Formats: sequence, structure tokens, C-alpha cells
Amino acid sequence: MTVEVGLKRKPREIRVALRHPVIADGDEVIALNRLSRKLHHPWVYPPIDDSSWSSYIQRLEGSQHDGFLVCLRDTGAIVGVINISEIVRGIFKSAYLGYYAGAPYTGQGYMTEGLGAVLRVAFNSLELHRVEANIQPSNHRSIALARRLGFRNEGFSRGYLKIGGRWRDHERWAITLEDWRLNRARP
Repeated sequence: MTVEVGLKRKPREIRVALRHPVIADGDEVIALNRLSRKLHHPWVYPPIDDSSWSSYIQRLEGSQHDGFLVCLRDTGAIVGVINISEIVRGIFKSAYLGYYAGAPYTGQGYMTEGLGAVLRVAFNSLELHRVEANIQPSNHRSIALARRLGFRNEGFSRGYLKIGGRWRDHERWAITLEDWRLNRARP
């Protein structure tokens, strides 16, 4: 699936597309992740070998996870990864969000566009009501991205997630369907 995206941009200005990752994307994503280790650590430890990539793809085959590659429209280059995980249906209609960019592509707005498109999928196609991103407090760029897209800080959790072998504190950022619709309606 490819989804063309943009945040309040004219169609000619849309720079990224989303697509679901497949096993054949492993070489490109692994190379990007290896190149980006200094940027990613200590916040995220994405796949850096064939085994961890294969495990990631297998997780996406279940109904509780959905993954997206953020790709440049003009070249197809993969610039980042966004995951929706622990998708719960029923009366909860909620999920968690994780994301990271490759080092060569940071600070250019690609992840803002890509995450905006993933939120569109989450609220429209997946029919979720709430999406939560848990972010380590020192990850200022990730917090700025969440804030830019209308997420609100809902609190702080000590030792919330085990990342890189250590239990790390996280801020809980969330957006609901109503928040998302309100943000999209603003000029």
C-alpha cells in the first residue's frame, strides 16, 4: 500500500509517500539504521541485522501491529519508519506509536509529513480513537514532532519502557480523534 501525504500542502509539494515494509526492504533499512546509530541511541534500537529485521516483519503480520516506511516520492529512498503497535479494538480503540528517521533525513520535515499521514491511517482506516507516543524526556526532537502534530503531554512515567537493556523514563504524549480533527480544521 502506498499513501501519498502532506500536511496542508498543495499536491505538487507532497514530498513523501508511505508504504508497508517487506522483507526485501531489509538491506536498505538496515544500512540506514547502522548509519544512524549515533542519532538513534539511547532512544530507539531499530533492526541492524537480517535476524532483527525478519523478526520486525513477522511482528507486523499480526493484527496488533502496523508498520510504515516513509519514502521520498521522487526517489523512493526510505527516510524513516513509523509503527503503530499494541492496537486494541472494542471500546478502547487505541494504540501506541513509535517512529524514527534516518540521520541523513532529519530536520527536513519528512517525518512530520509521514507521521501526519500515519495519523490519517490510524484515525480513518484503522478507526482508532486515541494514539499515544511514549518519548524519553531528553529526546527533544521527537517531543517537538509530537507537539507539532497536536499531541498533548499527559504525564510522566518513571522506568516505563525497557530500551537498550535499561528501564527508561518516558513522557506520555497522546492525540485523540477529536484533537486530530480540530488540528486539521485550523488554518
